[in-house]
Amino acid sequence: MTEGWKRRRPGAGLLRAAAFLAVGIAFPFVFSPAWLVNIGVLTLMYAALATSWNLFSGYTGYITLGQVAFFGLGAYTLAITFEHYGIGAGYNPFYVLPLIGAGVAFASLPVAWIALRTRAMTFAIVTLTLLFIVQQLAFNLHSVTHGSSGLMVPTPTTFGVDTYDDPFYFAMLGILCIALLLCWGTLRSKLGLMLLAIREDEEKARGLGIRVTGAKLIAWWLHVFVTAMVGAVWAYYLTFIYPESSVDPLVMIGAVLMTFLGGRGTLWGPVIGALVLVPAQQYMLLHLGGSQLYLVGYSAVFVVVLLLLPRGILPSLRDGVLRTRERRRTRRLEATTS
Repeated sequence: MTEGWKRRRPGAGLLRAAAFLAVGIAFPFVFSPAWLVNIGVLTLMYAALATSWNLFSGYTGYITLGQVAFFGLGAYTLAITFEHYGIGAGYNPFYVLPLIGAGVAFASLPVAWIALRTRAMTFAIVTLTLLFIVQQLAFNLHSVTHGSSGLMVPTPTTFGVDTYDDPFYFAMLGILCIALLLCWGTLRSKLGLMLLAIREDEEKARGLGIRVTGAKLIAWWLHVFVTAMVGAVWAYYLTFIYPESSVDPLVMIGAVLMTFLGGRGTLWGPVIGALVLVPAQQYMLLHLGGSQLYLVGYSAVFVVVLLLLPRGILPSLRDGVLRTRERRRTRRLEATTS
């Protein structure tokens, strides 16, 4: 029975992925109003950010609070590329996203190598400091970033008025799929075993011969790679960026909350957290935004879910299923013995 269940698991996972992709592709065609597609873009953006944060922090146990710094660097890299190299509008910027992601990720490695020499709260504080350093650089490097005046990104005039949001929606969906594939591949590789060993006990992992620093740097590079691409798409979508919006701590806080809400260290948990919190946030903003009470309602959604499902949605549901199966198995054994 157990062997058959294990054999079916890859097929079940593939079916879930195919269903998610089909729903994601169909969404802008079924729900075509621009405001709904805009919510879809936001949801996919936060899902990709939460998934990339989970790829590093969820698997290593190192809580980074500086992810939005690389989100902002990705945004500014695209805007500066527009200004100095004239890559053209339309779909051309989407083609350079992997280069932007890889460039920002490689540039972050020396910083990561230094930061990863610390642990626990010290590491979290170091990465939080990085956030404010990047924000101050965005304010003060006027010749590059134009400071508080911001950078203008050309509007893609080739996109249709009625379907303007669709290319950005599918770009975010593609990045989310890349992030999920990276998480899936990591969990099923030697790297995943190394990261999970580091999360459980880093000293024992080092004693077993695991190259701890190298594994952490690879996970760091992957999470920055995805984050920078998301930031670049967001900059192109807004067509105008400035330090407060591109390096906004609230963006990082949202991604972290969604990861914990859905289930840290799981594959689909961050996506589920984004699917719950982003529409709830937009609904509260629409109905309560004028009174600023939407933040209270937004927080209440998160608190209620965590009170009912303390380990996150996915792990709590999984534990409930396992407990139900265990109770059924116990009843069968009792019925058999009696």
